[in-house]
Amino acid sequence: MENITCPLPADPGERILLAHGEGAHLSRRMIRELMLSSFDNEYLQPLTDGAVLPGIEGRIAMSTDSYVVSPLFFPGGDIGSLSVHGTINDLTACGAEALYLSLGLILEEGLPWATLRRVIASIQAACRAAKVQIVTGDTKVVPRGPADGLFINTTGIGRLRDGINIGAHRVRPGDRILVSGTLGDHGIAVLSAREGLNFEGELRSDSAPLNDMMANVFDAGINVKFLRDATRGGISAVLHELAEASQLGAVIEERLLPISDPVRGACELLGLDSLYVANEGKMVLIVPPEDVARTLDRLHSHALGRNACEIGQIQQDANADVLVRGSLGALRVLDEPSGAPLPRIC
Repeated sequence: MENITCPLPADPGERILLAHGEGAHLSRRMIRELMLSSFDNEYLQPLTDGAVLPGIEGRIAMSTDSYVVSPLFFPGGDIGSLSVHGTINDLTACGAEALYLSLGLILEEGLPWATLRRVIASIQAACRAAKVQIVTGDTKVVPRGPADGLFINTTGIGRLRDGINIGAHRVRPGDRILVSGTLGDHGIAVLSAREGLNFEGELRSDSAPLNDMMANVFDAGINVKFLRDATRGGISAVLHELAEASQLGAVIEERLLPISDPVRGACELLGLDSLYVANEGKMVLIVPPEDVARTLDRLHSHALGRNACEIGQIQQDANADVLVRGSLGALRVLDEPSGAPLPRIC
């Protein structure tokens, strides 16, 4: 990785002041010396109220999300890289190639400069790795108390790939449900970091940009009918969203669910179901049966998809229920999450 330097003071005692959000000298200095030096490109350089971008051929996808994770840094990631990965993955789930991001920062008075520099460096590295550019942004400072140090909003713009038609309207009974890797890694890693819990085995967030992995699938001409990154509410939230939109049911095979031993053990101790736990680097794909093998081959060829597998199928169901078949063959209804079992994780 390239060395990243931020010329603002490195004194760990220096902190964000309300004056940094008032648009005067301190604001301009922060924007020029920290933001522009980190994300410098021809679209950001003018530092106007918005970015003037070149024309994009074809259909355009756009997505926005806000990030309020606590703690700001956790095993496997931080709020900075998470804010980049999350919006890139939302664009990818539309079938788009991510190109540009905006960056909105809500800073709390008293936030250490060292923390902000570390987050900005993480955003910079994540953008470079995913080949996207920060082209505009905004910074606000709020008084101590309401912001947990730092909130981030990112909005992304991407180019929709030719021939892509993703949506619940295309799903049919018999289509297969695939996931791109192990479940629950992000939520359990954040919980363990927040609460200081020590579980057996290594727990790390799966936060990652999935655009390159999914390019492997799209480039093969695979008939992806539905695609979602399984964030808040986990796999359960994705499948209930699909069931409501398509008026079809789904059956998940419990024995096929890819769950790491550390996550499985933590969920058992805490009384959590990994199907409800958030991920930040996993896709749910719906493909026809004839495309399952090719899809898995493409996913397995990428480092982020090596644990991809088929977990169930879509079925005709008058109630549009999402069911789980247990190890003994009994079916149970997977209730839709009414809230988050792990608050503030993405």
